[in-house]
Amino acid sequence: MDEMIACCGIPCHECGAFIATKTNDDAKRKEVAETWAKQYNADIKPEDIYCDGCLPEGGYHFQHCSVCEIRKCAREKGVINCAHCDAFACDKLKAFFQMVPSAEKTLVQIRSAL
Repeated sequence: MDEMIACCGIPCHECGAFIATKTNDDAKRKEVAETWAKQYNADIKPEDIYCDGCLPEGGYHFQHCSVCEIRKCAREKGVINCAHCDAFACDKLKAFFQMVPSAEKTLVQIRSAL
């Protein structure tokens, strides 16, 4: 699978929804739905687990992508991901990094190579 880094720094190729979609794996969809439903205390069903990654405009996106403020901001600014943004790291990202510190490391690494 190709490496794709979401706007926020999450590697899409490591995401269960992305993997389940790319491999068309219904067992993986079920596993991810159960894990995320418990982890986020949300109503997530296997049929919700379809995602072609954060970056493409078309295709499938997990339900959160349509309301993700980080993705929306990156789209509006026309950057590939937040590492390419002049406002890195903004308050939205800093709050997100508290939940997903590995995303910060990924974006910092990308930014250092620019």
